[in-house]
Amino acid sequence: MTTQHRTGGEILVAQLIRQGVEHVFCVPGESYLAVLDALHDTTIALTVCRQEAGAAMMADAVARLSGRPGIAMVTRGPGATNAAHAIHVAQHDSVPLILFVGQIERSMRGRGAFQELDYPAVFGAMAKWVVEIDEAARIPELVSRAFHVALQGRPGPVVIALPEDMLTEAAAVADAPTVEPVPTWPGLTQMAELQKLLWKAERPVLVLGGTGWTDKARAGVARFAERFALPVATSFRRADLIDADHPGAAGEIGLGPNPALKALIEAADLVILLGARMAEVPSQAYTLMGIPAGPQAIVHIHPDPGELGRVYHPTLGILASPAAFAASLESLQPPQVLPWAEATAAAHSAYQGWSEAAPRPAPGPVDMAAVLAWLRDHLPDDAVVTNGAGNYAIWVGRFMRFTGARRQLAPTSGSMGYGVPAAIGAQRLAPDRTVVAFAGDGCFLMNGQEFATAVQYGLPVVFIVVDNGMYGTIRMHQERAYPARVSGTALRNPDFAAYARAFGGHGETVARTADFAGAFERCLASGQPAIIHMEVDPEALTPGRTLSEVRQDGEAARQA
Repeated sequence: MTTQHRTGGEILVAQLIRQGVEHVFCVPGESYLAVLDALHDTTIALTVCRQEAGAAMMADAVARLSGRPGIAMVTRGPGATNAAHAIHVAQHDSVPLILFVGQIERSMRGRGAFQELDYPAVFGAMAKWVVEIDEAARIPELVSRAFHVALQGRPGPVVIALPEDMLTEAAAVADAPTVEPVPTWPGLTQMAELQKLLWKAERPVLVLGGTGWTDKARAGVARFAERFALPVATSFRRADLIDADHPGAAGEIGLGPNPALKALIEAADLVILLGARMAEVPSQAYTLMGIPAGPQAIVHIHPDPGELGRVYHPTLGILASPAAFAASLESLQPPQVLPWAEATAAAHSAYQGWSEAAPRPAPGPVDMAAVLAWLRDHLPDDAVVTNGAGNYAIWVGRFMRFTGARRQLAPTSGSMGYGVPAAIGAQRLAPDRTVVAFAGDGCFLMNGQEFATAVQYGLPVVFIVVDNGMYGTIRMHQERAYPARVSGTALRNPDFAAYARAFGGHGETVARTADFAGAFERCLASGQPAIIHMEVDPEALTPGRTLSEVRQDGEAARQA
């Protein structure tokens, strides 16, 4: 073990190397110069970003794809509060993210020094753990604990504050061992009880969600669902947990879900929640199942005991990670007769129909349903697709299909601005994969400056900016509640293709559906970061409703 005298900055970087960290995302600050200096002679790839939220969201994307904690570093005060955006995302989405924040010198604490913050107070409600390291000799211990906390149980974010003078303090201390989460396995009696419930069921449904999944776990659950002919739904923005062409795939239960899927879950007599929390969006505002109990029997499998019984009283609660539970499914045997098999086939057929085409032609010359249909048929099987929040994401959720190694990175927290940095983080981690980011006009400009980061590192992400000249989701709610009284939702946007070229990337403008395929292929061929500026009619509010129709509904409701 290494025990020679090293500075706090050197000790910290040594712990990151010991934990297998290969990427760090940062906005530099004078408060942690000793760490930046220690990174200089390592093989860790340091990505310098343009705003702290972008840096931390890039780290979040790396965590989702790798299963290991993503690492971001920011400076004190405003740097930390900018990064809080990503901490909230990681909390809601159960992502292991570790944020290192510079801090004032220890002797100045409590005086209101320059950019001073009380980090436990600021982040305590968002992070799983917040700690300020006072002694360089304790860095290995506390960084090791941070990795354990971030990975164990329900994964989540950790914030570590680093006093500037502590990082230059020397200490002789051994490096901590590599951290691996302790697997939580279901008991044999629980698996036997699950089999009994399945044998008694007439209308079961399996809902997948959460994080901590591996390729092996996905495959194991797919085999189980096929052996039992189960219908399989995915929770909000977790569509990649089951292949879209699996015979039981029933679609995503999220915003604007397929009515057939909603009805399937409502009518089920057994709901198996694997890794999912069934929070507000997937539960359709907590209406799909009774709270704390309802007509369905619920089997809830989750790696955090705090989630079992928190909202729904489970008929059978199983404390287990998705990977461990998936491995245990091999022992279950299906009944000789599967009375729900026809319903499963119908659910899969309904999903295919729902995701195949929009119910009617889109207003205006650009049809986002047709664009998504083209993309899903032409993207590589290992492509990564990201998005933030906004009505444009409804088309992604409904019409994009995830099969094989194709992955979805999207915030269940509904965070605008996520898709752009997430795509950059994904491309940094996996330079050989095709990465496509969807963003609305409002969503893109929340972290659009990170396009400069993509150019700086030569990352050929294709950013598809869906421009309807407004904050579309808010306008939709506005028209419902205050029809024809537009206030605070209109946007005047730049030429996004010119924006891309100004940064040194490739830019395309698409004003007709037929122009998209050629524009996308030219973006890929350029080998550069690229923006496709999609000029979408404001009337195209959702795949099934126009802006005028929403307004008419709002007016009718006010007159009723």
